Amino acid sequence: MPPPNLGIDALRTLLATQQLGSLNRAAEQVGRSQSAVSQQMRKLEEQVGQPLFRRQGRGLVLTASGDLILSYARRILDLNDEAVRAVRGASVAGTVRFGLPGDFAETWLPVALGQFKKTHPAVCVEIAVERNGILLERLDRGELDLVLVMGYENRPDAEHVATLQMSWIGPAGIDFCLKSDAPLDLALYNSPCFFRRAGIEALDNANISWRLAYTTASLQSLWAGVLAGLGVTLRTGAGVPPSLQRLDGKHGLPPLPTVELCLHSAHRDMPPALAQLKLVVIENAKINLAS
Repeated sequence: MPPPNLGIDALRTLLATQQLGSLNRAAEQVGRSQSAVSQQMRKLEEQVGQPLFRRQGRGLVLTASGDLILSYARRILDLNDEAVRAVRGASVAGTVRFGLPGDFAETWLPVALGQFKKTHPAVCVEIAVERNGILLERLDRGELDLVLVMGYENRPDAEHVATLQMSWIGPAGIDFCLKSDAPLDLALYNSPCFFRRAGIEALDNANISWRLAYTTASLQSLWAGVLAGLGVTLRTGAGVPPSLQRLDGKHGLPPLPTVELCLHSAHRDMPPALAQLKLVVIENAKINLAS
């Protein structure tokens, strides 16, 4: 007797459940009722002959069998989605000019863009890595078609992607302690910069004295300055090098606000190539930036 065919929809629900931490949230993401999702999971358990979840407090966690199926589910879904994108993308042609900030240029997004190029061989992809404000200036001048930026959610062309928490960042492996007898050294982007404004405002509201010790226009230079101990900075957790660490309230630093990550496009009616790229960016952002 051949083994049962595991359903793609059920595997996608399983992955969503693990990422979001509950069947309720997974049901919302996959567009099904909670009862339908529960039935999917029961059928999946029947097919593999093992329980996939166990109770932990008020929630559910994966069993060892659930973890094993999840590892296969990721591979199956990746291959399924790649096959669909490849067939659909083969007939899509054109040029897309996409801009992103350095925070995402060395993490998950280049991989997603590489996958897009592989499944859309007839599309010429041009990538620009710049500061958020510069990307929007280039978009407005018609030099870019689509940009992913933080902090400009009030623009009429903004399409929300994710809400990210700002964090103070300092060198890893160092027991940072805020000194009461000396100002806090800051390493920040050159003005204008909304991270810079948010950090200074948070320190002023907490009556913490500070000194602008290091300024730069480059994210890599900013990370280097923090690593060298020239000052602490603030960004989101996206793309923070392993040589640095996030600092929080236990280090004496004030809380910081969130920042909105949005897509902005110069096209009201997107050409097919650009629309496909936009979908890839949104899908990967939901996976990699899930809180």
